[in-house]
Amino acid sequence: MSEKNKILVEAIPHYIESQSRPDQNRYVFAYTITITNVGSNSAQLFTRHWLITDANGKIQEVNGEGVVGEKPHLNPGESFTYSSGAVIETPIGVMQGKYSMRADDGDTFDAMIPRFTLAIPRTLH
Repeated sequence: MSEKNKILVEAIPHYIESQSRPDQNRYVFAYTITITNVGSNSAQLFTRHWLITDANGKIQEVNGEGVVGEKPHLNPGESFTYSSGAVIETPIGVMQGKYSMRADDGDTFDAMIPRFTLAIPRTLH
């Protein structure tokens, strides 16, 4: 990825105890994502691809258009923040993925979503 097409993705996960049912192997997490255009080209997010892996190695693959019903267009220096969620069968898991982007000059590129951990409080040190 060139410096003109550069997107920074940051994730902050949270465990949702009120919606989780550990006795039924249901652990609910919310996460807030901030997507920042740190390049010199304006670009738009078109699709998302997630891999959500629980501690048993079970992988959920999620593909779709946009994020939370939107396809944000980011000028250089602009950010877009949204929240969503995931449900896994173990108290710990990981998420990672990518957003497919298109720059205003027609270039397409992937903005990688760094791997982040889903964990109920006090399970990791």
